[in-house]
Amino acid sequence: MSDTEKKQIVRAAGVLGFATIISRIMGMVRDMVVSRLFGAGLATDAFFAAFQIPNMLRRFFAEGALTAAFVPTFSEYYTKRGEQEARDLANACFTLLTIIMALLTLVGILFSPSIVGLMFPGFRELPGKFELTVLLNRLMFPYLFFISLVALCMGILNTLRHFFTPAISTVFLNISMILCSLLLHDRFQIPIVSLAVGVLVGGVLQLLLQLPTLYRKGFGLRPRFDFRHPALGRIALLMAPSLFGVGVYYLNLTVSNILASLLPQGSVSYLYYAQRLFEFPQGIITVSVAQAVLPSMSRQAAAGELGQLKESLRFGLKITLFITIPAMVGLIVCSVPIFSLLFMGGSSTTPRWSTPPWPCATTPWVWRWWPSCGS
Repeated sequence: MSDTEKKQIVRAAGVLGFATIISRIMGMVRDMVVSRLFGAGLATDAFFAAFQIPNMLRRFFAEGALTAAFVPTFSEYYTKRGEQEARDLANACFTLLTIIMALLTLVGILFSPSIVGLMFPGFRELPGKFELTVLLNRLMFPYLFFISLVALCMGILNTLRHFFTPAISTVFLNISMILCSLLLHDRFQIPIVSLAVGVLVGGVLQLLLQLPTLYRKGFGLRPRFDFRHPALGRIALLMAPSLFGVGVYYLNLTVSNILASLLPQGSVSYLYYAQRLFEFPQGIITVSVAQAVLPSMSRQAAAGELGQLKESLRFGLKITLFITIPAMVGLIVCSVPIFSLLFMGGSSTTPRWSTPPWPCATTPWVWRWWPSCGS
């Protein structure tokens, strides 16, 4: 691998890392706000459980499998066949993905009780907890639609070596959740609904942020109903191994969630807070390096430069291990003071909303979303 290629990877990883640091810091601020406003109890358990479902599907259909399959294919078209062919592929993928994710979102909303019951069976034991999780999951499921389109836009921009806008977009999700929780939590009968509204608004903002940059790069997305495009089948085949890998990870996470739902109240919240700590260095380093090195590896694979591809992979692994191993040791040794500083600001030690504090069945919209009301 040439020195120029290494510099491009390091520069891209630096841009992604910087943007991701800002995003992760805002994510930590968001979690601190949530822990202080809502604590760790019925409401936060319900929210984190409901939020995990579209987040899990996001990794399946968006940032995980889709990006890993789309970027190499799009890069090959852009490198070998020119910008117009790449633009046609992007528009065909955008149209097909819009239809698929709209249908999947509708199915998720309709079958939310079954999904929540399967992943969090213990929630049925406490009156109101299961119903609240279903309500929040239905409110946030459209986030999957928006974030999947965001992932496609990110794949296009990363291939074009524009990394900052996709990386910084997650900041808007965190800001949206922070502002909605602070400004709207006392305006809803169920205060935690303000966080779900923040998630939905954040997803819309993330998508809107990508579109002007795509347009400036000459890739303004528009409908193209060319579902027989040869690259679409190839992308679907490439997604299979990624789906398997992501599926194994989320199978473990699902088992953890099932067990946590059977434990004392607040367990799902504490599990979420703990995961946020180890995801902090993972998101800053591992994801940034992976996104930076993937376009280079895709071009090298398309050009048949297997030696250069192996060198790029080796270089990316060296950078990742150089940072993540010390970070792992630090999190293990300093776990108690870190957790205490970030999340145990008072309300995390005394869970709030252990029983539903809101009046039941006082407005018609509650009857539609809250099965235990209106009976």
